[in-house]
Amino acid sequence: MPGAGKSTVGVILAKAAGLQFCDTDLIIQQKTGRKLQDIINNDGIEKFLETESDVLSELSVENSVIATGGSAVYSEAAMENLKRTGIAVWLDVPLCEVKRRIDNITTRGIVMHPGESLESIYAERLPLYRKYADITVSCSVTEETVENILKSIQPEL
Repeated sequence: MPGAGKSTVGVILAKAAGLQFCDTDLIIQQKTGRKLQDIINNDGIEKFLETESDVLSELSVENSVIATGGSAVYSEAAMENLKRTGIAVWLDVPLCEVKRRIDNITTRGIVMHPGESLESIYAERLPLYRKYADITVSCSVTEETVENILKSIQPEL
């Protein structure tokens, strides 16, 4: 989910594991030359999701921690590509914490249709996060989250 700490935890995890860090939201912005919210506002959600799916489906990195946007789970092809070469970690954050962490919902590049709320996208995405997760880690304290992920993936490193 937006606000789960994917980028923050990802950078710290990459450092702790001696891996590279890749943020797919930044790749989308570099590829398009535009901010995520600009794509959503001017091209529409479907175009954004198509762009995100294309970037993630073509992504080929090794020895890296990859932080995706929260909407990556809408693309089966993207998730299959990521899972084929790595371990999918779901940072499980309660809705009340997501709401506390996000204060810029209209400018953050969150995929939300008009009339949707954080509650509705949380409910919609939760089963998808569960479906694709190889590992689920509660994400309330960043350092503890990184330690828990490292313990879970240590055999794979």
